[in-house]
Amino acid sequence: MSLPELDNLVRIGNLKAEPRNVLEVTRMLDMARTRLADAQLHTLSLEGRFTSAYNAAHAAALAALRWHGYRSENRYTVFQCLAHTLGWPSNRWRVLDAAHQKRNLAEYEGYLEIEESTVTELCALVQSLVLDVQKLTTQ
Repeated sequence: MSLPELDNLVRIGNLKAEPRNVLEVTRMLDMARTRLADAQLHTLSLEGRFTSAYNAAHAAALAALRWHGYRSENRYTVFQCLAHTLGWPSNRWRVLDAAHQKRNLAEYEGYLEIEESTVTELCALVQSLVLDVQKLTTQ
């Protein structure tokens, strides 16, 4: 399914158009569910739970993008595209952008400062994201 806004991103090189691969989308959504379950394990460190929730968000957002026939190598773009792939308002996908920035600080600078409430909020948002992608892929 071609989307004009995403086609514009293809033209400028921020996305690639690729045929939908239902098996790939299914695997990504399964991965998102598994990582979300990991994020809710209180036996893991807070940092580990945050990373799992973030990775679940990315897998689910990428599944939505792939469902529409696009791919991105930029994690931030995958989250931005939720406005078009799922019709998410900016206040929802920007929470994922904030998580992306925290993830980058951890990955590239070794700095991660998060609170339990951050992980709880992120898990709730990711659960909603997974459900929205499920609805998308079963229509």
